[in-house]
This record gives sequence, C-alpha cells and structure tokens, in this order.
Amino acid sequence: MARARILPIFVPHLGCPNECVFCDQKRISGSPLSAGRLDVTRALEKAKAAGSSGLELAFYGGSFTAVRRELQRELLAAAAPYLADGTVRSIRLSTRPDAVDADTLAFLKERGVRTVELGAQSMDDGVLAASGRGHTADDTIRAANMVRVTGFQLILQMMTGLPGSDRDKDVESARRIAALGPDGVRVYPTVIVKNTPLEDMWRAGTYREHTVADAVAVCADILPLFEAAGIPVIRLGLNPTDELSAGGAVAGAYHPALGELVRSEMLRRKAAALLRTVPAGARVTMGVAPAHISAMIGQHRANVRALREEFSLSDLTVKAVDGAGGDVVLVDVGP
Repeated sequence: MARARILPIFVPHLGCPNECVFCDQKRISGSPLSAGRLDVTRALEKAKAAGSSGLELAFYGGSFTAVRRELQRELLAAAAPYLADGTVRSIRLSTRPDAVDADTLAFLKERGVRTVELGAQSMDDGVLAASGRGHTADDTIRAANMVRVTGFQLILQMMTGLPGSDRDKDVESARRIAALGPDGVRVYPTVIVKNTPLEDMWRAGTYREHTVADAVAVCADILPLFEAAGIPVIRLGLNPTDELSAGGAVAGAYHPALGELVRSEMLRRKAAALLRTVPAGARVTMGVAPAHISAMIGQHRANVRALREEFSLSDLTVKAVDGAGGDVVLVDVGP
C-alpha cells in the first residue's frame, strides 16, 4: 500500500514535563503556537476542500500522551469526522517513553491512532540524564514493547552527539534500538538551538559541538545497522525551517542535505573497500545505481577527489549501472 500523505499538526512543548537541554520545539518545528481543536478542523477542512483523502494526521512536537486527557480527547475528536468520511486514513503522534501505559494506548486506539513515535534519543542512561530527558533506557524498552504488542506501528527516534555521548555510545544506542524491532526510525544529530541550555553549555565549554562532519561519520556507521535489520530510516536530520536557517540553529549538525552527505559517505566507504586491491596509478571506473550517481561523486566532487588521492589513482570515473542497488561495483581498471 502506498504511504499516506502526512498532514502535520504541531503541538510544541505540550506535555513535556522536563526541559531537555537541546530542545526548543517552537524553533525546531517552525510553529510558534500549539494547535488546538479549531486548528485541527481548519487544516482538515482545507485539505478536504483541495480534494485530499486518505491522509495521515500527525501530531508532532510535543509529548502528546503527557498532556491532560481532556485536551487529547478534544484534538482527536476534531479528527473523528474526517476519519469517518475518508479524508483521514489514520493518526500518528509522538510522545515520551515514560508517558505510555496500557490505558493510554487503549484510549488512542479507539480514536484512530495507528502509529506511535517514541523519543528514545539514547539508550545510555548517563547520556539521557546529562540531556535532561527524565526517563531511562528501560522506559523505552518497556514502552516500545507495549506499543508493538498493542498493535500500533512503532517508530523510534534517536539522536547522536548528545551531552555525555560519543561515537561508540551512539552506535550502541542504534544497535539497541534496532533490537526493539521498530517499523521505522528517525535519526536526529544534535543541533545547538538558540536560547536552549545546550547553547549555554556550548558557550561555557562544557559541551563540545557535534559538527556536521561528526554527524556524517557516525550516521554512516548507524544507517547500515538499520538497513541490515530491514528497518527504514524515515528521517535523517532536522527538517530545515526558516527559523532554524535564519539563526535559530547556532551550531551543530544542521544541514539541509544531511541525509545526502551521509549516504555519500556510505558509498565512499564501499568504494574505498573495493579500491584497496587496485594498483596505484590505475584508471578506474566504478558503477552505482543511477539514483546514486550524485551521492557517489559527492558534493563538489568531494568523493572522487578524496578517493583519487587516497589510492593514488590517475583517474576515477563514476557511471550508472542498472541493478547495482545500494552497492558500488568495480566496472573497469586500466593502466
């Protein structure tokens, strides 16, 4: 079945009992106000008038199940008529691992929610504590298992480069998240957002910036773990917003094409493994799937230049090869 078009409704900071050091959901979501019942109705009426149907209504930006139950009921009730007439096919929401229990999941299921996203962020309790998350890795395991057993689709979110973390801890978190068997994951390398505690920590020198280069390196380690487990990465990096691009993101791993950079690095590593057997001075042609040509070449031909220099090649050409999938193949080696 084709994936439904998502209609996002932002509820930034609603239900969040803790101040995570990295978080300003209003800047991250690009939505300064939290939505209410009328906002849901207006958005769905607009979508319906445009002829949309089979939408997935998504409540993002806060911890939906931690807000007072009456507000949850109001927001979901606003969607009910559109579920009935087919404008909305299903509902998804994001929340905290420690804001999930059997009663809450039953309440959501009765009201058309089909996908629950849990903000795991890390599976290291020291990192979670240093980041002000207010929950543990065991909370994530418990909540993830409960979500799956209750019949929801499960999406897990993780972050790289949080306070107290490092590359090994991030990779281990990815392994533990993959072991929970989610239907998809989102990976968000840490961005230092203006006016957050993390900005203060960074400026005071108590937190080292997780740069774009850091994020590319660790995410190129992580993505193959999820790919090997058959778990799709449905988002890599924060969605660019005008607010973040205009200075809301003061440092860290904020880049509008972060996913492309990571996939480019993954292809570069695969190419390097093949080139170790190639003699210096050779002229080499490598092949990738047509859709991966740009990523293999790299931004400003960075991959081609780096590989030529590393392996002392006289020339390196990249060509499209049907059937290559996500791999890199050695097409020709000549003098």
